[in-house]
Amino acid sequence: MTANRTTAGSNKITAPGLIRWSGVAAMLAGILFIVIQMIHPADVLSSVSTDAWAIAHYLTILMSLLALIGITGIYARQAGEAGWLGLAGYLLFSLEFALLMALTFIEAFILPLLTTDAPKIVEGFLGLSSGAGSEIDLGALAAAGPVSAVAYLLGGLLFGIATFRAGILSRGAAGLLAFGAVASLAAALLPHELGRLAAVPMGLGLAWMGFSLWMEKRR
Repeated sequence: MTANRTTAGSNKITAPGLIRWSGVAAMLAGILFIVIQMIHPADVLSSVSTDAWAIAHYLTILMSLLALIGITGIYARQAGEAGWLGLAGYLLFSLEFALLMALTFIEAFILPLLTTDAPKIVEGFLGLSSGAGSEIDLGALAAAGPVSAVAYLLGGLLFGIATFRAGILSRGAAGLLAFGAVASLAAALLPHELGRLAAVPMGLGLAWMGFSLWMEKRR
């Protein structure tokens, strides 16, 4: 009877255990973030109906979900030490991945259905992603791109700085995450395809931070 109770207790789900496992989600999100940059086809009308487009966008939806889980666990682990800066960074960073998930859902499941009947709408939506702009009025969707860009930049920067100051997880990972957010500014100076490489430091920083959270208990 005692052995059974011990076994049951060892299998009990705890908040620290869930937080630690969220580190795995962050690691996977960071790795996928980098992979997606390498396989993402050009944001042009002819790409929207291809298998490569579908795969890249399905992975982006998965990555966004994993990132939300991962950064939530990271924030929960250091909420007391991260202070208001950490909270602001967490909320903005979460907004970025929530917006990315919603916009990617449209790109993955709706745009392919419009390539023949409404190609101008598809091209306009793609222009929001690439920064080329849209020739047609997309309403509130037109604001999604700038809002996402600001949330990515400020969210990643503040979250990285707060994590660095908290000193609980790897400061190297926190610094790389903050650098990755600022590196996104370089994307505006490069062709869209090359600008995707500016996302690599962010992916590495997120994966490293997740690894730091996962390994914390063992250390």
